[in-house]
Amino acid sequence: MKRILYLFGLILFASCQEEVYLPLDTIDQQIPVIEGIWSDKNYYNEVKISLAKNYYDTTDRVIIKDADVLVMTPDRYVIIPFTFDEKSQSYKNLNPNILAEIGKDYELHVAWQNNYYVASGKMLAPPILDSLTYQYQEERFLYDEGYYIKAYGKIPFEEDNYYRIRIIENDSLKNDRDDYLLFDDTFGFSFFEDGLELGYAFEAEDVVRMELFRMNKEIYNYFTQMVGLLYNDGGLFSPPPQNPDSNIKVQQGGGEVLGYFMVTPIISETVRIEVEDPETENQ
Repeated sequence: MKRILYLFGLILFASCQEEVYLPLDTIDQQIPVIEGIWSDKNYYNEVKISLAKNYYDTTDRVIIKDADVLVMTPDRYVIIPFTFDEKSQSYKNLNPNILAEIGKDYELHVAWQNNYYVASGKMLAPPILDSLTYQYQEERFLYDEGYYIKAYGKIPFEEDNYYRIRIIENDSLKNDRDDYLLFDDTFGFSFFEDGLELGYAFEAEDVVRMELFRMNKEIYNYFTQMVGLLYNDGGLFSPPPQNPDSNIKVQQGGGEVLGYFMVTPIISETVRIEVEDPETENQ
């Protein structure tokens, strides 16, 4: 009898459930979203500009192709123009031989529809990434069986320690909300020197590339807030979704702007998992 009552309660509860949509603010103007990277590797240097969408909007994003984009030093001694590239749907550096230099400050300037947007960042020195190793692991609590990679390196800096790791598996970037691997110096860096396990189960013959970014604090905060937004389920007990704080400012014109300009060194290491015997370990 208790079982019947329990099932009846579940049915009643399910029948009373209703999908709730939060009454969020809607966009009634064209707000650009600028995503810029300026680094010591030309492959990564680009600026993407699109229009912001409402939270529940499922239409394709609108790409802005007619903006004027520059990266420059504050003293205007170095000025790098960017031009729109149809293949990448982003703005690319016209002079690939000019790259970010350690210790220098850089500014992003974007002009679009009578508005002028500016952001800045400092190019920091990169940490040390020594090697990647892998080892086969049996199934563990919360972990599938497979080959697990450890990254070994050293971070010798006493300040400005804000980092992001990206993982590319067989040319596919891991880009879900669980894949934003962010860390700072809150708990020290002994875990990196002792071997940081990346937490993904790979298979034999997989080619894996790890990319390590050292960011300015504003950009680290931006990505931290964005991860929080991605984990917001929109439920009644979740805070209202809010855009991450941008380091891009409106210098001329009006309205708002979203996004980020990241100045960063990028170091990477690639490993191919060539082990056939699950008991074999690569050292």
